[in-house]
Amino acid sequence: MELFYASLLGLFLLTLFVFLHLLFFRPASAAGKLPPGRTGLPIIGESLEFLSTGWKGHPEKFIFDRISKYSSYVFKTNLLGSPAVVFGGAAGNKFLFSNENKLVQAWWPSSVDKIFPSSTQTSSKEEAIRLRKMLPNFLKPEALHRYVGVMDYIAGRHFAADWEGKDKVTTFALTKKYTFWLACRLFVSVEDPDHVAQFADPFGVLAAGLLSIPIDLPGTPFNRGIKASNFIRKELLKIIKQRKIDLAEGKASPTQDILSHMLLTSDEDGKFMKDYDVADKILGLLVGGHDTASSACASIVKYLAELPEVYEGVYREQVEIARSKAPGELLNWEDLQKMKYSWNVACECMRLAPPLQGAFREALTDFMYSGFSIPKGWKIYWSANSTHKNPEFFPEPQKFDPSRFEGSGPAPYTFVPFGGGPRMCPGKEYARLEILVFMHHLVKRFKWEKLIPDEKIVVDPMPNPEKGLPIRLFPHKA
Repeated sequence: MELFYASLLGLFLLTLFVFLHLLFFRPASAAGKLPPGRTGLPIIGESLEFLSTGWKGHPEKFIFDRISKYSSYVFKTNLLGSPAVVFGGAAGNKFLFSNENKLVQAWWPSSVDKIFPSSTQTSSKEEAIRLRKMLPNFLKPEALHRYVGVMDYIAGRHFAADWEGKDKVTTFALTKKYTFWLACRLFVSVEDPDHVAQFADPFGVLAAGLLSIPIDLPGTPFNRGIKASNFIRKELLKIIKQRKIDLAEGKASPTQDILSHMLLTSDEDGKFMKDYDVADKILGLLVGGHDTASSACASIVKYLAELPEVYEGVYREQVEIARSKAPGELLNWEDLQKMKYSWNVACECMRLAPPLQGAFREALTDFMYSGFSIPKGWKIYWSANSTHKNPEFFPEPQKFDPSRFEGSGPAPYTFVPFGGGPRMCPGKEYARLEILVFMHHLVKRFKWEKLIPDEKIVVDPMPNPEKGLPIRLFPHKA
């Protein structure tokens, strides 16, 4: 009898366990059909294949192979240790960009919080939302008008110091130097090349740490990234301390850069950010404010070297603007509005080599898309290449054709080098200015040729030339 009761109790507990498992741990497919796809190897999923196609110079292959295999612009996978769904095509972009903070929110690995910690105990995600609310004032049109002359001045110094008088240069190192110098000047008013150089090397270490395996042991890239982050933050805190004194004494302007703006702007509750958090946000801006633009500038150098007829079109436009200026007169906003062909060329470069390859979101709730169930908590990846290199949206997608951007340009949600919706890069217009100023100074000084004709462009995570894009310079005769 005891055995019977024990068996009955065991059966009851087993039934209860199965019921609770089905109730609370119900697979997502029970609520609706998951997208087609496979999750790959345990833990790592398909991450290696996802990353390796970029390392090999064909990041779109991971996306298009699966779109073709499953006959669907939506497919499931497993990336960076999380179950994920890839949304492809213009419809997928539109859905995600239109449902930001409704059905989805920005997501990045928790390791980012270790390199960008916040003293407020909020996540990098929450801090990013606060920062995005502050940026529009700094990046609004009337503010951007003031930056053109500063950009032109810094560009002139950069080309005089690092390009002129050189027979050969390594492009990618110099485009990073140019965009970082601009970011230092416009974000924190650091202009002296030696002072900028103090930040540049640690920033390279920090960037490598962000993209490394998050193992915090001495000597690992991640550990070095954390140390570099701490070093830069200490330097920024010194700048912040001095800026507060200068503002109080009237030696600094409230509108001279984003640092002054942050120090003098309160939140909805009238509270001002702590110095540590200001430093952390400036740190993030300096990382994001130059990496994508330096990649775009390097791509422009590559394509102009390969396409002499395109170079000639840019050259004619820029020389006409240069000839309209008095000696020593800086570029202004109106000059940049005349650079229409140059910007079309830059856009075509960013279509073929998007500096932002894509980004992750996280599902805030269960929802349906295109007849498939997307479970709460799953990661969602959108890919710029799913439209940029798709013949459905861009006929002959591998052909370089700046005329695609004439008139009204590409269809909505097909050209997305800066993202879209509420999370469209707030520095999009800032990036346009620094790219056009770079093109102006480059083509009015030089023609050039690639020293490695078949050099591969790898993606890790942004496009960059495998060997740095070494070129031979041919200065224009005066």
